[in-house]
Amino acid sequence: MTRRERVCAAIRHEQTDPPPWNLMAVPAISARLAEHFGTKDLDAALGNHVHIFGARGHKPLYADPAKYGPTITDDFGVVWETSARDRGHVLRYPLAEPDLDAIEWPDPDDPWRFAGVAERLAAARGEMFVAASAGDLWERATFMRPVAALLVDLYERPAFVHELLDRICAFDLAVLARLVELPCDAVFLSDDYGTQRALLISPAQWRAFVAPRLARVLDFARGRGLATMLHSCGNVRAIVPELIALGLDVLHPIQPEAMDAGELKRGFGRDLTLWGGISTQYTLPQGTPDEVRAEVREQRRVLGAGGGYILEPGITIQADVPLANVLALLEAAREGA
Repeated sequence: MTRRERVCAAIRHEQTDPPPWNLMAVPAISARLAEHFGTKDLDAALGNHVHIFGARGHKPLYADPAKYGPTITDDFGVVWETSARDRGHVLRYPLAEPDLDAIEWPDPDDPWRFAGVAERLAAARGEMFVAASAGDLWERATFMRPVAALLVDLYERPAFVHELLDRICAFDLAVLARLVELPCDAVFLSDDYGTQRALLISPAQWRAFVAPRLARVLDFARGRGLATMLHSCGNVRAIVPELIALGLDVLHPIQPEAMDAGELKRGFGRDLTLWGGISTQYTLPQGTPDEVRAEVREQRRVLGAGGGYILEPGITIQADVPLANVLALLEAAREGA
């Protein structure tokens, strides 16, 4: 079974032993792994199953200040502080005021955006499951407009929020239309909705403002025979049935600190593939290698039962995780392969 076939089986809710696994890490961990394995091709070294590709942007996810300087401006005019440790944080919001005419929207069809994408995709491991990145939607709005102000806008300026999300969605779909001309298996949207305890906004607000635009992205993918994958950190349990109804196939990253992964499996495991489940707040940074192995084996047993599971940490492996624990995670994920 190839890695792609294993992921496809998981999405069809067919059990494989082992379930597919995928390890994504911040640059500090990636550098340690590259040194350990003696290669920069970590997808091959780790046996990763999922390759996510996207259009070029003016800010990479991780913008090292040694290369980019102390700040960087992304395609939407958001000014970020760069960081060698993580993705950095917003320093200046282009929508400090609720005026959409005050900003210059990026061109989704700019040829520069797609230069070299096909070549980079062709160089990826041929047997991996490939997902085209749709970017972000609600999360992009929170980068463009301060969160506190945006939450007030939901009540005081709903028309502004609707138009903002429509414009972001239109950009995402225009970029996706170009990306899916390349061979791929799925569309992947990164769009955080949750805090550690609950949704950032009420379920009713999510239905009114986010769900219609999310539906457009999922319908776009399903209309082309592609699987649908959503990344949303935090506790999104309140809207899981609605995500399924909208046509979502895979939910990422299933943070065990925020949601009961076993309860999700029992309630929705027949309809939704769960991707994640390994603790990045406690077990990986604070546990022993034996404790990491035990947690991976337990999640394989619980979440992998009957298929519908992609094994991965609950969020990108952070810089505070010992290398020995990353290797223990990989070892237990591979058992039976």
